[in-house]
Amino acid sequence: MRKAPKIVGNPAESLRKMRHSCEHVLTQAMLRLWPGIKMAMGPATEDGFYFDFDPEPAGEGQVHKISETDFLKIEAEMAKIVKADLPIRKKTLTIAEARKLFKGNEYKQEWLDGIKQKKQKPTIYWTGKEFVDLCAGPHVKRTGGIGAFKLLSIAGAYWHGSEKNKMLTRIYGTCFASQKELDNYLFVLEQAKKRDHRKLGRELELFTINDEVGQGLTIWLPKGSTIRREMENFQIEEQIKLGYQHVYSPHIGQKSLWVKSGHWDLYREKMYSPMDVEGTEYLIKPMTCPMHIQSYKFKPRSYRDLPYRIAEIASVYRYEQSGELSGLLRVRAFTQDDAHVFCTPDQAIDEFLSVFNFIKKLYGVFGMKDYRVRLGIRSRKEKYLGNDNMWKRAEEKAIAALKESKTPYFVSEGDAAFYGPKADFLVKDALGREWQCGTVQVDFMLPERFELKYTDKDGEEKTPVMIHRAPLGSLERWLAILIENYEGAFPVWLSPVQAWVIPIASRHIPSAQKVLNTLRAEGLRVELKDENETVGKKIREGEMQKIPYLLIIGDREEKAKTVSLRQRKKGDLGALKLAEFITKIKKEIEQKMKEI
Repeated sequence: MRKAPKIVGNPAESLRKMRHSCEHVLTQAMLRLWPGIKMAMGPATEDGFYFDFDPEPAGEGQVHKISETDFLKIEAEMAKIVKADLPIRKKTLTIAEARKLFKGNEYKQEWLDGIKQKKQKPTIYWTGKEFVDLCAGPHVKRTGGIGAFKLLSIAGAYWHGSEKNKMLTRIYGTCFASQKELDNYLFVLEQAKKRDHRKLGRELELFTINDEVGQGLTIWLPKGSTIRREMENFQIEEQIKLGYQHVYSPHIGQKSLWVKSGHWDLYREKMYSPMDVEGTEYLIKPMTCPMHIQSYKFKPRSYRDLPYRIAEIASVYRYEQSGELSGLLRVRAFTQDDAHVFCTPDQAIDEFLSVFNFIKKLYGVFGMKDYRVRLGIRSRKEKYLGNDNMWKRAEEKAIAALKESKTPYFVSEGDAAFYGPKADFLVKDALGREWQCGTVQVDFMLPERFELKYTDKDGEEKTPVMIHRAPLGSLERWLAILIENYEGAFPVWLSPVQAWVIPIASRHIPSAQKVLNTLRAEGLRVELKDENETVGKKIREGEMQKIPYLLIIGDREEKAKTVSLRQRKKGDLGALKLAEFITKIKKEIEQKMKEI
């Protein structure tokens, strides 16, 4: 086994260099095996790297059909390049020199157009004397500095992520400093496949995403809609207890709203193109902030009206690159448990703390215990709204609230919202992967831009502070995490179907129907399984569908006026009076028990 390369300096940056270099080795190996393909692009990613190539430029009508069956051959060629310990050297060229070097490759020429437009000089990296690519780096010094690697999958990807462009072929891979780290990662991947929310979502009929509707656009099926409704209702009930009022806002609004808020200038790449409506430009809603501000502005406000808390289960739309889309974890249309709190500066810390406590309570109910908090502050390298004094005040409020909450946190420069600092909840799922979910943001900027005022107790007009918060973040992402954490076996209160009633024979169907009607009258989600199949088959199917309870009715149960009860994961619980079962299941629903 090859000795793992030594990591020098920042481990994350060293790993990124290694993965970026491994992608170059992949490209070089591909060109050795299929000299006619055209390179497009291939960056390092958070979990590895990928390489996009055009499979059909080599000769008129010639297509290179490459599949996962070719991975062993490609990896063997990559291993030769790594073993050769070739130097990886950087060189800066003129635009003219680079155009000549990549003559005949329209993808590289387009990148050069962008480099020229930015008035930059193109850089290339040579791997040995054989392979060169247009690249900004960084890379390891020699191919021998690349650790253990593995090709993972192959997929189609549009050039620049746009459906208007040509479909390219993308190969995904990963790389780690040691074989042990790679093996651990691959083990987690295997576990992830079993829990994959896309697989379970299809098997359990929760949601569908298909090309006919559009990439990243979720159709919630009846069972998934039930789970979503339960999550929404629970949040709304809890928010009402905390003094929130609920609103609805339209799915589109005039572009001028988001120009005024600053989103159009600083967030435009995530927003869909404007549409013309009778000569006025409108945008599909990427966030609710400007619309909720209109609720505040509806009438004059006094300090007695504050804090003014409004919430909405809001559908928003953001343009994500097709290569970034992943089931429910990253979509283009999603649902935010959004809310905004308008308060005096003196109330800001208490309101921030209230949101923090609410998020912690929510996470506890869903069984999410492993998370950390990232405080995003501004970076001098990025563009933000407001002045230094506003940012100082906002960051002081956020830090004071975090300290008072006694919640461990770490500071990340550059992860602020463009209008203020934010605290993000990074949740670890069952496989140890980390996902950004809840967020709380302190904002002194938008109230100024929209000229929000309240009359203080001294009779003077003052500007409120605005707190943005979304405890779960995206209901789609949250459901994806729940599906994988529960392996599809939802607790009773969330289960789309809470029980099946199973008659042993056709003569038991009338009794089973009466049980069904009684349970439904109690508000329980129940189905009757009266198909002409064996009880054993129905029980196995119930286990596959992860139904919490199976109620079996035969001669004995009819006579004793009981049901024979089977509980998910526990099996046969014996005979039980129907009233006793109703008491049992209602208690579990009311207490939102996480395990049954």
